[in-house]
Formats: sequence, structure tokens, C-alpha cells
Amino acid sequence: MVDVTTAGAAVGPRIFSGVQPTGHLTLGNYLGAVRRWVEVDQHRGDALFCVVDLHALTVEHDPARVRRLSRQAATLLLAAGLDPERCTVFVQSQVDEHVRLSYLMECTASDGEMRRMIQYKEKTAEAARRGESVRLSLLTYPALMAADILAYGTQEVPVGADQTQHVELTRDLAVRFNQRYGETFVVPRATHPEVAARVMDLQDPTSKMGKSGQGRKTGVVYLLDEPDVVRKKVMRAMTDQGGDGGVVYERGARPGVANLLDVLAAFSGGEPGRLAEGYASYGALKKDVAEAVVEGLRPVRERHAELAADRGYVDAVLRGGAERARGMARPRVDAAYRAVGLLG
Repeated sequence: MVDVTTAGAAVGPRIFSGVQPTGHLTLGNYLGAVRRWVEVDQHRGDALFCVVDLHALTVEHDPARVRRLSRQAATLLLAAGLDPERCTVFVQSQVDEHVRLSYLMECTASDGEMRRMIQYKEKTAEAARRGESVRLSLLTYPALMAADILAYGTQEVPVGADQTQHVELTRDLAVRFNQRYGETFVVPRATHPEVAARVMDLQDPTSKMGKSGQGRKTGVVYLLDEPDVVRKKVMRAMTDQGGDGGVVYERGARPGVANLLDVLAAFSGGEPGRLAEGYASYGALKKDVAEAVVEGLRPVRERHAELAADRGYVDAVLRGGAERARGMARPRVDAAYRAVGLLG
């Protein structure tokens, strides 16, 4: 067994999660992940939160845009309330151990495992319909994600439901590596917030509110949207046909209304089904949801403006975070290199 403990580690589980700079962060990112990181995870364990910029290279991209969105994402994480005195906030590409360990994970995984990943199948099918090919890194990026997690001895990975499959693969790879080469990695588990873990697109409530893509979407609320823009998007949200029975929380039959109630519940602390009982019309519900979102995001927008004006502070936080993360990851990655037979 390899001893790769970190002196002075916080009491509680080691937690790792990250966000891709493939678009502007959304309400879905905030309610599904970031707010939990701020309110819960950074306080109860040794937590690391990462802007996973290397993952943004798996698709066609503009280098300047990736840099800009990486900085914006890091600034928003701090604006939302992540405290660099409590947790480690950093950018993935600034810690070489992620790439070093990624290759070992590729050598541990099978081709079939990679091709079974739902996101890979969906994106390759979409590319095929357009007559395009996909990058090899799109196939292998779950190995990089596994490296992100395993390098730190992570015990818990707060993720959205769409990433659970990747965490399960990470668990499989950790177990397989340990069995083949000796106990090296902690086997992590995925954790999920209880409410609004999967916020849906306001114009297509059967699809996740995603940030990817070059253009801004009318069904997506971005964290830096102005209040009037947020109100317009929510008031124009698609509800459901055949809503003669009033406002009812039925995720399967009325996904649009259920999505609005989930968002309202996330900000109010209420229970979606009970909240529905207080509304006689969709209009009244939309108005309350819009104001809840505007007020809920106001502190984040205001703090972001302050931090964006102080690049030196943000840069210092990211440098310090990368140094701390590197110190945590290097002993375990070095141990993994020795375990597979490399001189290292």
C-alpha cells in the first residue's frame, strides 16, 4: 500500500468537482452544482473545485474564447462564495498531474468502456448527422475525468445526474488499477443535491439547461444575465399543453411547469408539489419564479463585477490553488507511475 496522505488535510471527506468552460455558466450549473459547493461541500471536507479547461478542447473551439470563459468561470465560482481559505480553487491545465495520470487511465480502460459513454454516443451521432467527425479526445476524455478525480484521493464527487456514468467508470478504473498494481487509489462515489439537480431548458423542458455552444439561448438563464433579461426568459418559458387542471407538479406529464416549480423550490426552500398548490395560473407562477431567480443571483452578479475588476486577486487565487493542488496530486500520481513499472 502506498502512503500518499497530505499533512494538514481538513477533517472530513476529500471532495472534487469541476466545471467546463465551454460556455457561460447557467442557472442549471448554479442550482445543480455550484451552490451546493458553496453552502455545503467547502465546509464539510477537504474540497477542490476546478475549471476543467482541458475538457473544453475535445470539440472545435476558439482559443481566446476558452481562455476568456475559463477566467470567467473561475471568477464566478469565487463570486458565488467559494472561499480560497476553505477550499482549493484552480484551473486544470495548470496542474500537470491531470495529464500525467490521464494516460495511465487510458491504459487501464478498455475501448468498449469508452464507447459506451452516453455523451460520446450522443455527440458522435449528432456529428454524423452533420457529416462531421469527432476528435479522439472526445472518446478518451472520461479517462482524463477519472484522472481529475483519482489524483487527489477523492472520496466524494458532487455531480449532476448526467455525469454519474463517468463517476461509475472512474470507480471501475480505480478498482481495476488497484487490483492489478497494488492499492494506489481511493474509490470515489458520486453525490447529488436533493432539489433542482437537473434544471431544464425553459424553451425545451425535456432537455437540460446546458451552457455549451457559441450563441446565447432564449431558454437558458445565464448567471450574468441582466435582471430584465432573466424576467423575459422566465415569463416566456414553455409551459404545457392541456393545462386545464391548474398548476400541478407532474414531472412526466407537465415537464415545463415542473421545471419552474423545481427552480422556485430551490430558491425558496419549499417542496415543489406543495408550492404548486398556491398557484391558480401559470402567469403568477412565472412571475414568482422570475423574481426568485433575479434576487437569488443578484449577489453573485454583484460580487462578480467586483472580482472582474481585480484581475490580480483572481490570478493570485488560481496560482495558489494550483500550487496546493499540485502538492496534493503529485505523490499519488508518482506512486501510480511506480506501480505500473515506470521509472518515474
